[in-house]
Amino acid sequence: MLRTVVATRYVTPLREGGSVPALVEADDDGLYVVKLLGAGHGRKALVAELLAGELGRHLGLPVPDQVLVELDGALAKAEPDGEIQDLLERSAGTNIGLDFLPGALPFAPAIGPAPDPDLAAAVVWLDALTTNVDRTPRNPNLIVWHRRPYLIDHGSALYIHHSWKDPLAHARRPFPQVRDHVLLPFAGPIADADARLAPLVTREVLDGLAASIPDDWLPPEPGLADADAHRRAYVDYVLTRLESPRPFVEEADRARAA
Repeated sequence: MLRTVVATRYVTPLREGGSVPALVEADDDGLYVVKLLGAGHGRKALVAELLAGELGRHLGLPVPDQVLVELDGALAKAEPDGEIQDLLERSAGTNIGLDFLPGALPFAPAIGPAPDPDLAAAVVWLDALTTNVDRTPRNPNLIVWHRRPYLIDHGSALYIHHSWKDPLAHARRPFPQVRDHVLLPFAGPIADADARLAPLVTREVLDGLAASIPDDWLPPEPGLADADAHRRAYVDYVLTRLESPRPFVEEADRARAA
């Protein structure tokens, strides 16, 4: 289960991303980049952030520590920008935060450091599994801290949840967008990464991750009557995606060879 912290001080907005996350201090004295409940991307982006990010951490990939962040709308008073004030007020409740890595810089493929081929292949595999369309040269969603890359911003993953239209058939599809993955040119064989990583993603692991999703991020919608129905849908989708043969692995290795 994710730790829960309470935001005690609003520091500043981070305007680099489309969701305008906030930098806040919490009651554990940590600084966190908080993805806000009230942002235009909505609750589903927070669910994707939690599930894909924590799955990456479970697989041993470098993802900053994630926490659930309880935010009081009164903290908005520290922000002079009226639009940001409104965003913070709409975000009162449970949000998700990533550990702030001071001095981290965006990953630039032409500058490096070049990632290890096994690590690059593992990241490609994770993003293909979770259908993360947002790790491209234009928007790598990677930062470098102490010469080590870290994965951030998984809110665009698991995009099936925006409609849940025929999810089990969708789960068996390849992931052609992998050809645009920023780490594909650095990656070793994706099939080798698959052999290492797929056995680690079990129903027990996925059930545990899904249990960490706050109930109020999972409101009822057609076909999903309650939060537990949502959780089962996520688990069933990923497990179906992992059934052999895995088209997304074959697609990734074809793209790598090309």
